[in-house]
Amino acid sequence: MDVTREKHKSRASPVTVRCGTSLTQVTETLPLTGERTAPGIWHENYWFARHDAAYRWITANLPIEPTGRVLDAGCGEGYGAELLRLAGAASVTGLDYEDTTLWHVRRAYPQVNVVRGNLVQTAFATDTFDLLTSLQTIEHLWEQPRFVAECARILAPTGALVLSTPNRLTFPSGNWYHTRELTAAEFTELLEPHFSITRTLGLHHGDRLRAWETQYGSCVDAQLARKYDDWDDNLTALVKSTHYEDFEIRPGELDESLDLILVARLKDARSVR
Repeated sequence: MDVTREKHKSRASPVTVRCGTSLTQVTETLPLTGERTAPGIWHENYWFARHDAAYRWITANLPIEPTGRVLDAGCGEGYGAELLRLAGAASVTGLDYEDTTLWHVRRAYPQVNVVRGNLVQTAFATDTFDLLTSLQTIEHLWEQPRFVAECARILAPTGALVLSTPNRLTFPSGNWYHTRELTAAEFTELLEPHFSITRTLGLHHGDRLRAWETQYGSCVDAQLARKYDDWDDNLTALVKSTHYEDFEIRPGELDESLDLILVARLKDARSVR
């Protein structure tokens, strides 16, 4: 899910998805609507890499057990659920509400389980998942506290929750797919009734993106200022070459971060059952 404006709509091109060190060509693609991002679309590559960085942080820093059950809530195109599967989870389920999206996930990532459902009232049993991720999704929901409570219900007592969302203080305004964007303080407050937060992190531009912006100005503003076919060569080259390693995920300076990431565990398993 991303900030791309309606004027950036186009038909998605064939997708290349990284699977470990190999590349797999995905022949089924989603139309680009501006609600979610996808790999393999050159002018979306900055946003895809920004989202990809968060999934890569999870697979590198959190234990994903061979017997673990993982849910990616609001899975969108499915690349994140596939990365979690490739990291070694026994079972990965992608949950989303839109049939076309789930049809794509089934075709592109056949080893990911897919379920259509409402994120605030799922059909899953209590204590189902050992890891629950939901990245760049909560800002799209009208009933955010209810979603957090549902995460608490379906998460196993020893499980981990990872949520991310754009930082309202730095995110460009005007995305009509977002019902409520959050600051770090608001994000933390939203989880506190049910969860103890173990890590509070911000996603930032890394050295290469900061160096580009020192010379040319905000790369986000530049992308949103005009249609991608009117971008200059410097911006086009930057967007095409952006990679998940061009972003840093770290504690501190949360108000200046681009995206916010919280890792949490249940406060008291008995209190939410």
